[in-house]
Amino acid sequence: MINATISILKCPFQYLFVNVNCNCRKKVTLNYFPIQIKINQYSQQVKEINKIPIQLKKSRPRKKTSYIEEKKIEKSGFWNVVAIATAEEYDLKEMYKFFTQHKTYQPTKVFHEICASELDFLHIMNNSKVDNENKEIFIFREGSFVAWNIPDPEIKTILSIVEDFEISKYDENIVNEETEIMPYTYSINSKNSVLHHGNIILTQEESKYPLDKYTYSNAMIFSVKLGIWESLLDKYIESIEPVTMDLKLGNRIKISREEVLKKTGELFALKHSINLSSNLLDLPDFYWEREELEGRFIKTCQYFNIPRRTKVINEKLTHCIELLDILSTHLSDRHHIRLEWMIIILIMVEVGFEILHYVRILFGDQT
Repeated sequence: MINATISILKCPFQYLFVNVNCNCRKKVTLNYFPIQIKINQYSQQVKEINKIPIQLKKSRPRKKTSYIEEKKIEKSGFWNVVAIATAEEYDLKEMYKFFTQHKTYQPTKVFHEICASELDFLHIMNNSKVDNENKEIFIFREGSFVAWNIPDPEIKTILSIVEDFEISKYDENIVNEETEIMPYTYSINSKNSVLHHGNIILTQEESKYPLDKYTYSNAMIFSVKLGIWESLLDKYIESIEPVTMDLKLGNRIKISREEVLKKTGELFALKHSINLSSNLLDLPDFYWEREELEGRFIKTCQYFNIPRRTKVINEKLTHCIELLDILSTHLSDRHHIRLEWMIIILIMVEVGFEILHYVRILFGDQT
């Protein structure tokens, strides 16, 4: 094997000499000028490309097919469970009074009395059945409900009912986009309910499946609520994106201190809803003494990727808070500089008046 070192000598001539450390000297003839012409052409093309404005690639927002557009999951022997969030909170006391007087939908007292001291939800039953399966609704205080085996027309009816008890209603488009639909069925042989390949398989033991349905419903509303907050945060980020571009390009920031304060309040309200008002960061107290239900709840949350989504949304919130801190500091400094210049101008005006005063005295004494 020959250890060779090649050195290329650039010159304005048509010949290039290549030196090889193997006791040989070779003369290589290259067509230099055509290469130079091609290089000039490429350089010109690169300059033209650099003149083209670069479009910043935006991250694709998390979007799901809306409930209206999504086709109903139809499997043999399966029914559908739908989770929808319409507001930040429901007035459950007034809603309970309403359903006790309703002819079609009735709250189940037995199931409600079992968990009323621990959880804030309503369990509503419909008197009729579809395909020999009960129609049930779990309505949670957190402004969401989960409908088991409820046809689409009835879901629209439920949406119109809960509208009268909503507190801080969500935008209708976001509600339609952020929904969860899953198929469920019953197992003859299994003694425990499981989540298998996106299908909820419930046990037929009457003492278990009501609580199992609640557990799966609870995890589904976690995913729906988190999806709502993700959409709200994406809209918030879009609203402050022009300010970020102004900072990047060194332009004058077109936002006032009052607007920054308002944006900060919106951001902390969203962060409060995610980390303080909800149980996304911790296991609900209901599952502490129910290990089987706790396992099902955790597995369902992992299926919806809730822990990682919660971490990501908190990182985005932290980034937005840092940006608002920078804006607030910049606007405060600009305000302080403006005040300093005003003080300097006032001092100069005062000095000018004093000079005029002394000039009058001086010339008055001379006359």
